[in-house]
Amino acid sequence: MTRYDIAVIPGDGIGTEVVDAALTVLKKCEARYGLEMEYTFHDFSADLYRRTGRRITEADMDEIGKSDAVLFGAMGLPDVRDPEGLELGAQVEMRAHYGLFSSLRPVRLFRGVDSAVKAEHIDMLVIRETTEGMFAGLADVHEPSDEQASDRMTITRANCERLFAMAFGQARERRKRGTPGHVTLLHKSNALRSNVLMEKVFDEVAAKNPDVGSAKLYIDAGSMLMVTNPERFDVVVTENIFGDIVSEIAAGLVGGLGVAPSADVSLERGVFQPSHGSAPDIAGKGLANPIAMILSAAMMLEWLGERRGDDRCIAAARGIQDAVESALESGPRSRDLGGSASTQDVVEAVVDALPA
Repeated sequence: MTRYDIAVIPGDGIGTEVVDAALTVLKKCEARYGLEMEYTFHDFSADLYRRTGRRITEADMDEIGKSDAVLFGAMGLPDVRDPEGLELGAQVEMRAHYGLFSSLRPVRLFRGVDSAVKAEHIDMLVIRETTEGMFAGLADVHEPSDEQASDRMTITRANCERLFAMAFGQARERRKRGTPGHVTLLHKSNALRSNVLMEKVFDEVAAKNPDVGSAKLYIDAGSMLMVTNPERFDVVVTENIFGDIVSEIAAGLVGGLGVAPSADVSLERGVFQPSHGSAPDIAGKGLANPIAMILSAAMMLEWLGERRGDDRCIAAARGIQDAVESALESGPRSRDLGGSASTQDVVEAVVDALPA
């Protein structure tokens, strides 16, 4: 039996609660699907930084990188900032260190969940680039000033080529599951030189994938259409900061961040986490919706299964996805989805719905 070593970083606020929820579901799947997983816990929370000044280092990431995958809760507290005034977030450092150039953020309207817009079928994958774009200059030397500040957006051909190759590959795989198999680029080439290059490379990659439909929209128009006509989108790919914003718009269409999982991946490594933050205002109250974290764990299993050729992992991932769908349709539902269920109530409903 293959053993998987999973690094677990619970983080701050509700991160610890939703990670516990996901681990409960994973441990049930271990027994039901014949999986063996070893979990190693790491604390690089903003709270730890506040208490000790300790934050994640390259040596830490090298050690964590020996694991097969990383399960990440949520990190950051609004009142804990680094010397430049930015919130602490180990996930940003991990993206750069591991070269996690792509954040896969699926959103789907589940039965039983109300949408904020007039749409019956929403099923899209937002792919956010995560190593350059507007985040490219985070390590640049910054001279503190109360008069001006700037950030740098950088786009490279090499990164665009692998990002878009992944987008077209994902569209091709999604088509096997019944989606249109179509990629839309959201960009701003009418105003940003970096996006002129991005659009050019997208056209080149699209030409190499003629079996997959494609389209391009300016980010402002695309954001509007995501709200007014979300059913037109299948795979959406875009720059770092655009993707950060657009993926949350997409999540808002299907019930909010509580049902929005994500996977930050390269061709070799993966970090799996919910799209939501640490929500310190509800931490410790048993109110957090664990669905996004549970679905992120399912994404981890599917990724491991595909990389290792392990059908048990893939079966467990689909079992979790089916259980979540069943639990959301019949209830109980957490408060963010209009119900009154606690975190534990939702976890128990998902566990009970797992295939025997």
